[in-house]
Amino acid sequence: METHSEISRLEAVLFLAREPLNTRKLSRYANLADGTQARTLIRQLNERYDATGRAIRVQHFAGGYQLLTRPKLAPWLRRLAHVPGEMRLSAPALETLAVIAYRQPVPRADIEAIRGVNCGEILRQLMDRELVRIGGRSEELGRPYLYATTKRFLELFGLNQIEDLPRATELRGTPLRQLNVVTPPSDIAEVGDHETEIGE
Repeated sequence: METHSEISRLEAVLFLAREPLNTRKLSRYANLADGTQARTLIRQLNERYDATGRAIRVQHFAGGYQLLTRPKLAPWLRRLAHVPGEMRLSAPALETLAVIAYRQPVPRADIEAIRGVNCGEILRQLMDRELVRIGGRSEELGRPYLYATTKRFLELFGLNQIEDLPRATELRGTPLRQLNVVTPPSDIAEVGDHETEIGE
């Protein structure tokens, strides 16, 4: 049986964490035995939160755990001045982001071949929002940059890892010439940060 102090320490660490923390870090910060104990305590915390109808819950995403408010409360919380609004992505920006997410690491030329338009400005905007990063250089002529998604992308879309994207494995195996367009999953439209619209 876990002691009250252990679960309290873990809850305090989760409360103050600014980003998802993996079980190794959680166990170190909360002075627990190991990651297994951290997972057990997280499960117990969530059982308590669910049983009492609390507004918060420990969520597992982006490779770690974080204490978050429940999604149904978002409209109320956005009334607070310091709570970020939604980040709105235009259809072209979502398409570009989907191509990168499914094909990463991918050169700009391949992104533009799939979308059929120049993507330079949208790529810059997605990088400014920390959704896309430079993931290396290609071995092809000129060694162009390769683009990949970020941890911020996983956080905003509630994914634990990139493989959690719908149909990711299936799409990665498809040759470029067979892809005329890549559309994002239907549940990806607005993500929780900033009220600006990216990419026209």
